[in-house]
Amino acid sequence: ETLEALSDLVRAGKVRYIGASSMYGWQFQKYLDLAEKHGFVRFISMQNHYNLVYREEEREMMPLCAAEGIGVIPWSPQARGFLAGNRHRQGGGDTSRAKTDEQAAGWYYDDSDFAVADRNVEIAKKLGVSPAQTALAWVLANPVVTAPIVGVSKLPQFDEALAALDIELSAEDRAALEEPYRPHRVLGHL
Repeated sequence: ETLEALSDLVRAGKVRYIGASSMYGWQFQKYLDLAEKHGFVRFISMQNHYNLVYREEEREMMPLCAAEGIGVIPWSPQARGFLAGNRHRQGGGDTSRAKTDEQAAGWYYDDSDFAVADRNVEIAKKLGVSPAQTALAWVLANPVVTAPIVGVSKLPQFDEALAALDIELSAEDRAALEEPYRPHRVLGHL
């Protein structure tokens, strides 16, 4: 019913394309199969949870999207600000959001997450850019990623994110950023 309703909206010209967000790979494949079987409009994008401290999407969703030609538009590429290098192991951080963001504290405050964040700060210092920029540059370096969803609350954050487009991480930098990662439970699927 959902696919039929979405297809009707596209065919009526109310929407141009449809995309999906945050689900298991098997669920998304099921939608793709049903669309093909019944002649429904096909999803053209996946909006998924993906960043340096949450890479579980690399297991199934990213390869599925690559194989099916589906655009990947990750949300939270900077892990709700966790990768900006301003969070503290004992909780909170240097910004208003860091002090009040219970969601980030529940998702990203493991020791291995701080190891990734610390490595990100090291690489950013080496490159002379901000940790937020290296985190974003890392997401952009993934050939499956079409464009990340970047949340900003101030104009300088937008400029900083835009400048990340010009950062090219070397293979060594990417490997160094990825090395401390440890698998997580699935996050962000409602």
